[in-house]
Amino acid sequence: MIKFRRAFGLIIVGVFLLSACSASFSEQKSKIKKEVASTFESQPEKTNNSTKDIDYFLPAGVNVEKETPNNVLLKDGSKTYILFYNQHEKENSKVVYNSTVKQQKEWDANETFSKDGKFGYLLVKKLKEDHYQLIVGIGGVKLTTETENVREDAEAMMKIANSVKIK
Repeated sequence: MIKFRRAFGLIIVGVFLLSACSASFSEQKSKIKKEVASTFESQPEKTNNSTKDIDYFLPAGVNVEKETPNNVLLKDGSKTYILFYNQHEKENSKVVYNSTVKQQKEWDANETFSKDGKFGYLLVKKLKEDHYQLIVGIGGVKLTTETENVREDAEAMMKIANSVKIK
């Protein structure tokens, strides 16, 4: 009985420690914004993929699953990303951002960035406990996914969006 109590006590302590270590989205929000802004402002990665209309960079492990006009479906393991582009919109365009913002009544994060004639954004909407819709974009380019790890995915997605070059 004493072993059972100790084991149960250790499990309870472990659960509290683990829950204390995982920061909520609201606690991470300012850090995520800084990281995405930094990636937005950085030099674009060298492109390593292309479609009829765009050249773009994909990180290791991310593969093209399907291409359709104005969309590229990307996979990284079980995670899916949608890369949308409007080749008629420039890097400073707010058209895609404005139409995307109107799709939700409220966003848990709605951050915008501007530098050197580029307009970028980060949108996050909580879908359910620890599960979010994440959208990042620059001008006429946007990437969308559903994720539990907003911080990691937002930075990687902005890296892709920042690399897109219209042909």
